[in-house]
Amino acid sequence: METQKKLAGKVALVTGSARGLGRAYALRLARLGADVV
Repeated sequence: METQKKLAGKVALVTGSARGLGRAYALRLARLGADVV
């Protein structure tokens, strides 16, 4: 489940995260608990 923070303690590097698909991926990863860079 999303509330379990499946990616807690993980770091995700997302390029092009200012808009479009990159932004959507970055937001989703953050919701799952990842530290997004």
